[in-house]
Formats: sequence, structure tokens, C-alpha cells
Amino acid sequence: GLSAGEIADSLGVAPSALSFHFRSLVEAGLIGATPEGRFVRYTANIGAMRHLMDFLSAECCEGNPAQCGVTTPDFSGAGKQFMNVLILCTGNSARSILGEALLNAMGEGRFRAYSAGSHPAGQVNPLALEVLHMQGIATDGLESKSWDRFAAPGAPKIDLVITVCDSAGAEVCPIWPGVPLSTHWGLPDPAAVTGSNETRLAAFVSTAQALRKRFSLLMRLPEATLNNPVALQQQLDAIGRIDEVTA
Repeated sequence: GLSAGEIADSLGVAPSALSFHFRSLVEAGLIGATPEGRFVRYTANIGAMRHLMDFLSAECCEGNPAQCGVTTPDFSGAGKQFMNVLILCTGNSARSILGEALLNAMGEGRFRAYSAGSHPAGQVNPLALEVLHMQGIATDGLESKSWDRFAAPGAPKIDLVITVCDSAGAEVCPIWPGVPLSTHWGLPDPAAVTGSNETRLAAFVSTAQALRKRFSLLMRLPEATLNNPVALQQQLDAIGRIDEVTA
């Protein structure tokens, strides 16, 4: 077996695309995923692959994918399943906290957001809370916490992981229950900005605006896209490529 990083380097595949394909392969039982600390080692299930090839050769689903048991989650519409979104950063004190609060406020019951960090700071940046208060968004319950909480038994089933800082985007995340889609929406760290309080606060406001723009685009995706993992992955990655300045 190989780690995700080794496979990505060998194939020249973007981490988000690799994650999407691993999700499908693990769910299908064609590859195994074994956590090793903060890394995951993937191995091919040769027996399952042979059975798949035999089946496709003989049946090919009779031209009807529904006969092969192919299903997709339904994340759209009132009264239907909501999407659990985990927003990741390194410290979980600024960008990911803003993302969690904003998406929960904007989600209209269709999205439920959480946030975590690979190396949590242990406390939320006060300027992040100030920006949320300025926008009338509740901050109760926001805390800086480890991503390990969401890989533990009994944790919410995560449907989508969004990394919002470059260091988190380059790290290999644990394999989450349900093997979610993942995408990278990199943004500059507002906590790294120095200067007057007004200058620093403006950086947090800019980050919140960029996240709000991205979430607005996510919410405007049509039902057909939300229910199509391939199309959804493409749209998520496209949203992440929006320039921070114009977002």
C-alpha cells in the first residue's frame, strides 16, 4: 500500500480529485484504507477488483445503472437530508471558525457546518468573534478543537470537508466516516496581519466576505449538481479557485 501523498505525487493528481476517487473506491470495497497516525495507507483489494471485472464483463448492469445499486445522497430541498460540512484549518481559531458560523447562518437548514483544526490553538481569535457579532451571527458554542473529534466513533457523518488554509490543504487528513468529498478553498490568514486594530479587523472582515461569497455560490448550485458527486466535486473546486481579492 501507499499513502495518499505518495499516490498523489506519483500520479500528479490534485489532492481534491484524489480524495474524490478514494471516496468512491473505498465505498465500493475496491481499496482498503488503514489509518497510520495522521496518515492513511491505501491498499488494493485485488479479489474485489477481479469480481467487479467478472461482473462487468458478464452483466454490465444491463445498461441500467440502477440495477447495479448505484445511489447518490440527496442534499437538496426542504425536509430532505442536509449536508454535514467540516471546515478545516490548522489552528481552528479564525478562518474555519468564521466558515462554521457563516455557513450555519446562511445554510437555510440544508447545510450543517462544523470546524476543526489539525493543530488547534485552543481558543477562538477575538477578532473573529467581533466580526461575527458585527454581522449579527450567533457565536455560542464556537470553540477551537481538534479534527480528531470528527474521526472518532459517534461523530457526525461528514459529507464534505473544506480546507481553508494552505497548510491544512497540504496535510493528509484522517479518513472520515462515510469518506466525504473534499475541496480546498485557500484564504490568507487574517490572524497573521499586523498593524493597528482597525487594520487587523479589516483583514477578518475581508475573510468573512470571501467565505460568504463562496457559500452563496455553493447554495445556488442546482439540485441536479448537489446530487451528482462528480459534478459537485467539479463545482466545489471551481468555487475554491475564486480569487481572494475579488471574492
